[in-house]
Amino acid sequence: MRVYLPCTLPALAAAVEAGELGPVPLTGYAVTPALIEWYASGDTEELEYVALTEAARASLRLLAAERAGGVEAAPRRVVVAAEVPDQPAAPGADLEERARVRLTAPIPLAKVAAVHVDDLYAVPDIEAAIGALPAADEGDDDARFTVDGAEAHELMWYANQEIPDLLRS
Repeated sequence: MRVYLPCTLPALAAAVEAGELGPVPLTGYAVTPALIEWYASGDTEELEYVALTEAARASLRLLAAERAGGVEAAPRRVVVAAEVPDQPAAPGADLEERARVRLTAPIPLAKVAAVHVDDLYAVPDIEAAIGALPAADEGDDDARFTVDGAEAHELMWYANQEIPDLLRS
């Protein structure tokens, strides 16, 4: 099963150092039966894009949490795509997150297929979205528009072997 895991650049660097993504449980996004039922007309590629988009939204929240905790993280969303056995993934119960899964085992970096990251030109919009998250959560429509603006940026694709170069840039 392909799972998309929200991440940040500092968390990715820590995973590279540890040799695995963890600690568990990990929250990821995948093509789940609930997602397939909800998006009945979509093919596998479209459904995987939905899961990737959900993981990118979660990455934005991770960035905000890191900032709140004093971690200096570049305002770039990061999503790690990994192949995991079907067994350790259990679909999330939240109907708003039909693609959410909970992983109960760490993911070795050898299982990482790719990393998706915002390009540098997206940084101003991602920075604005991070700042707008609290107001968006309170129902402010302008703030929601700003947060949704982050999704206008497509994430760049990096192969597993390019991760060290990505972290140096």
